[in-house]
Amino acid sequence: MTDVLLATSADLPDGEPGHQVLDRAFAARGLTSRWAVWDDPFVEWSAARLVCVRSTWDYDARRHDFLGWAQGVGPRLLHGAEAFRWNTDKSYLVEIGRHVPTVPTILADTAVELRAAIGRFGASVVKPRVGAGGRGLVVVDDAEGRLPVGAGPWVVQPLVASVQRDGEESVFVIGGQPVSQVTKLAPPHDVRVHPQYGGSTRVVDLTREATLLAVDAVAAASEVLGLEIVYARVDMLRSDSTGRLMVSEVEITEPGLYLDLLPANAQRFVDAVEARL
Repeated sequence: MTDVLLATSADLPDGEPGHQVLDRAFAARGLTSRWAVWDDPFVEWSAARLVCVRSTWDYDARRHDFLGWAQGVGPRLLHGAEAFRWNTDKSYLVEIGRHVPTVPTILADTAVELRAAIGRFGASVVKPRVGAGGRGLVVVDDAEGRLPVGAGPWVVQPLVASVQRDGEESVFVIGGQPVSQVTKLAPPHDVRVHPQYGGSTRVVDLTREATLLAVDAVAAASEVLGLEIVYARVDMLRSDSTGRLMVSEVEITEPGLYLDLLPANAQRFVDAVEARL
């Protein structure tokens, strides 16, 4: 029996960037691990002691199928289908916002609600409620005229201008502990920090403010879901009005570990997984 199956997508069959570091970390611990494409019908997920979702970054186009797969894997899957159902719909930010400072978020199911939300915020970021990798994100200056958005439902947030100046802070929380931090910068004329849009990432030391907020956000998610969050990445933006960090994402489904930049994350991830085998 394989100890750990690491779920990925068909376009990354060997695993996420830097996967070799994670492969070696499992092997050094005497644990067998293998990457497997989540929608490959020939994978025997029941043959693993534990299944970890790692780089299933195509789920947003097939969320129903993805959640069905997760349900079928059952209790050997971290963190499980119900957690993924909650976390892959960005409406969770409204719930998290009751516990920790979060980028203000309004849910919009119709064009009327969408225009009302943009009217409230002014310059706004509109995202699909189910989306990944910045796909479908648009910046809208006002609610008048034709809105350049895809099909709803959506989440609407105020444009946080500090993303251009300060970037986005991301803290990795593994096994309940903050272990590393990066700063992600958006390119000129965009708010997306993803590399495919010209964004860049640099490793920074853990900061007290970001660490405390990240741990609180993961604890809030754990309380809402009623389960232990074994690994997560918390993304944060700095408020233009208060200067304080706010949560923009709590990624517990398939957070990239940035192993190519933070190889030590592999060891911490293996520690957390081994403790639960």
